[in-house]
Amino acid sequence: MSKPGALDRRLAVRELMVDRGDLLVVSGLGSSSYDLFAAGDHDGNFYLWGAMGGAAVMGLGLALAQPRRPVLVLTGDGEQLMGLGGFATIAAKKPGNLSIAVLDNGQYGETGMQRSHTGLGVDLHRIAAAAGIAAVEIRERAAIAGWRAELHKTSGGPRFATIRVAAENPERALPPRDGVFLKNRFRQYLGFAVT
Repeated sequence: MSKPGALDRRLAVRELMVDRGDLLVVSGLGSSSYDLFAAGDHDGNFYLWGAMGGAAVMGLGLALAQPRRPVLVLTGDGEQLMGLGGFATIAAKKPGNLSIAVLDNGQYGETGMQRSHTGLGVDLHRIAAAAGIAAVEIRERAAIAGWRAELHKTSGGPRFATIRVAAENPERALPPRDGVFLKNRFRQYLGFAVT
C-alpha cells in the first residue's frame, strides 16, 4: 500500500533550514545530503557519506555530546529502514535536543527507485512512536514550518517526523566528499582545535 507524498523534496528541506541558527545537521547517505547541500552549505552540516543506516545513531551521539545545541538528523526512508534498531537506543537515552526528519518517498532512490518497505505500507513515524519517540507525519508544507520550531529546542525530545515527499530524482547537488575536510570543518564549528 503506497503512500506517495506530494511535497517537493528540495523545497521541503529548504523549508526546514529556514532560520537554522545554531542547528547542527547530520545528513544521511545520498539524496538527503544532496538536498541539504542544495539548501545551502554550512559549517554546521555533517554530510554522512556511507555508513548507511547510521545517520540517526550518529545524531544521537552528537546530541549527547552537545546537549546545549539542537541537532537534526535528515535522512531518507531507505537509510532509516536500515537503522530501525537505533530507535530503541534513542528512546532509551532520551536526548532532548535531537530531532530526526525522514524524507519518505517510498523508494530506494540511490539504487534505482525500487519500492521500499515504506512504499509497501511501513510507517516509520509509527515505529518511532512505538519506541517512545514523539513522532508526526507531515504531508503539507505548512506543517513543515510548524514542526521547524521544534528543531531549535534542546529539551522535550527526541522528536521524529516522516515527511512525505514525491518520488522524484532531481539533479544531484554534491557536497564535499572529503571526509577529513568535513570532519575538521565540523570540529572547528563546534569550537574544537583541529590538529
